[in-house]
Amino acid sequence: MNLTDPLAEFRIESIFHPSDFSAASEVAFAHALKIALLTKARLSMLHVATEGSADWSDFPGVRDTLERWRLIPPGSPKSAVGNLGLEVSKVIAAAKDPVRASLGFLAEHPADLVVLAVHQHQGRMRWFEKSVGEPIARGAGQMTLFIPHGMAGFVSQTDGSVSLGSILIPITTKPRPQPAVEAATRIVRSLRLSDGTVTLLHVGPSGEMPSVKLPEGTGWTWNRVAREGDPVNTILAAAAELAADLIVMTTDGPDGFLDGLRGTTSERVLRQARCPVANLPVGSMLG
Repeated sequence: MNLTDPLAEFRIESIFHPSDFSAASEVAFAHALKIALLTKARLSMLHVATEGSADWSDFPGVRDTLERWRLIPPGSPKSAVGNLGLEVSKVIAAAKDPVRASLGFLAEHPADLVVLAVHQHQGRMRWFEKSVGEPIARGAGQMTLFIPHGMAGFVSQTDGSVSLGSILIPITTKPRPQPAVEAATRIVRSLRLSDGTVTLLHVGPSGEMPSVKLPEGTGWTWNRVAREGDPVNTILAAAAELAADLIVMTTDGPDGFLDGLRGTTSERVLRQARCPVANLPVGSMLG
């Protein structure tokens, strides 16, 4: 591991999951819960609604899910969740703007990882339709895991099993690629995945591929590939060819929640990705 990198000491201790109670959010919830289980992280779930339009029972059932995953017996008390090392909080916020409400929550309760569902529709996604002007101070290594609507992702809702064997990391000189490598390593180790393949893709001449330090002892195969072409189309084509379960990308942009993605290659990839996308705001980690 590169111990000089800001992510070298990064641990997932808190996870934030905003939910709109949709089917897509149920998939994102499964990912957030599984990661929280394996990392012993605090999980905070937020639903934004007009007053009286939501109830606590509308939230995904943590105990029901854990019972379905056969981690606790049927009919277990609330204490059974804590016995697994889980700390879960559910919050309903009365507001008109879910993005602004999420910003406010994160400003008071910073998280190491944000897990949310995004709806891809005719090139637009709901989370990006409104301007977000309030920047958020991010901790070193904070990242966002986006689960596109209609995608099953790599965590099974049925039994909680993880199917993650192929990770694609597009790399370029700017933004710097090392944090994405470190993040992929964190994901592999946090999810206790013993083998798989990580592909480092550089869109451009092979002689211009940036240098990155690869981790040791992961049990995974790390490949370097260079291809010419339009960055977004080339990344998406490679993801399809490799049957990627996850794309990990860095973004060099503003420090606001989602702001740093607007207009970037990461956002354009996310608009069409057929698998989850993990995004890291490099600028915030340098600050």
